[in-house]
Amino acid sequence: MSKYSESLKRTIVEQYLSGDESYRGVGAAHGIDVSTIRTWVASYEVHGAAGLAKKFSHYDAAFKLSVLRRMWEDGLSYRQTAALFNIRNKSCLSDWEQRYKTGGIDALSPRRKGRPRSMPEPPISKQPQASQSDEAKSREELLAELNYLRMENAFLKKFGGLNAGATSAQKAQVVQALRPFYPIDGLLKLSGLARSTFYYRQKMSALSDKHAALKDRIKAIFHTHKGCYGYRRVTAAIHQLGQTVNHKTVQRLMVKMGLKSLVRPKKYRSYKGSVGRTAPDLLKRQFSAQATNQKWTTDITEFNVAGEKLYLSPVLDLCNGEIIAFETARRPVFKLVEGMLNKALSRLRHNERPILHSDQGWHYQMPAYRRQLKKHGIEQSMSRKGNCLDNAAMESFFATLKSEFFYQNDFKSIQSLKDGINDYIHYYNHQRIKLKLKGLSPVQYRTQSLLS
Repeated sequence: MSKYSESLKRTIVEQYLSGDESYRGVGAAHGIDVSTIRTWVASYEVHGAAGLAKKFSHYDAAFKLSVLRRMWEDGLSYRQTAALFNIRNKSCLSDWEQRYKTGGIDALSPRRKGRPRSMPEPPISKQPQASQSDEAKSREELLAELNYLRMENAFLKKFGGLNAGATSAQKAQVVQALRPFYPIDGLLKLSGLARSTFYYRQKMSALSDKHAALKDRIKAIFHTHKGCYGYRRVTAAIHQLGQTVNHKTVQRLMVKMGLKSLVRPKKYRSYKGSVGRTAPDLLKRQFSAQATNQKWTTDITEFNVAGEKLYLSPVLDLCNGEIIAFETARRPVFKLVEGMLNKALSRLRHNERPILHSDQGWHYQMPAYRRQLKKHGIEQSMSRKGNCLDNAAMESFFATLKSEFFYQNDFKSIQSLKDGINDYIHYYNHQRIKLKLKGLSPVQYRTQSLLS
């Protein structure tokens, strides 16, 4: 019995043809799929009310072939062809077309319903008859013979690379490689494999670790960078080695192997209140620049080793994230910032006037600091009071430095820490890739920009 009555179909078609509603509107009103309504309307326009009646769904091979030829000759779509021949389900046309291309007209014969008593011989796998001349054969028989010979030729080419005593697993690989192009029944007969054996080998092949080599590469990159790389940087490093891999695959494999990048702890804050004059926030959280030496940012962070402290004051270029100058000291005195500033200013050419952004730390409110900036024509910018997000670029560098370097090593003295900071900043500038720099390190990106 049909799911929808003929009267309902006619009501819906007439409602659409009245022009008041679209396909979507009519479908929403009756809870029926838009594609189904399109089919009813197309069939009604060609056959009238008879196109909405219950249709006969069993067709012989000759009828199917005539339908396909009409569709190919006129360039009709599946829906148009189904409406023209009053066929209930347009999706069966795709099935007919595929079956004809692989097995000829014999493959279009109606299939017997129910479970077959025995496995039938595939029509495509029958050996060509030597006693019958080619002139006496029909077009469909010649096509079936041609398809079989093509399949046999392709199979022998693949199979020729195997040894005489090829295993069932190797034969299954050949069948799987040719499966998208030829019928599975014919391939299994040529290979001498039982259907159950083929699918068993397919299942065993799926259980093998196809990502073994990729896992080894991920582990090597992860441990080379001492656990500092997450899945995004690991993916970028693999791309640099010439291998294409999706970042989701890398993430899934890293989770499976228990490789997790380091969690960044809380940062050190050095704000001590207003002790001098402050400057407006010129940066306004625009942490990017079109060229080097346009926007700089700076801050101070603290390290503690066995009760002794070391302070670091760097300057970061917002164009490529490079640390262009830094200074360390045992106490957070003004000379710490003054030495850092002199090193940074020495890198400027005569026509370069960057913005230098900082927080409202007391060092940056000192008259000597402000005079030095004014002397070199540098605009001073400061974060708003108590708002670390206004200097997020520098805070991010401190978090990276401590996560990847400081918390991963045991330091016996302040001097060993100082030497390690020098080494890490060199690594950060020259070797550590950044995703926003297209997988390049800051120095590589700067050098590439100068060359281009």
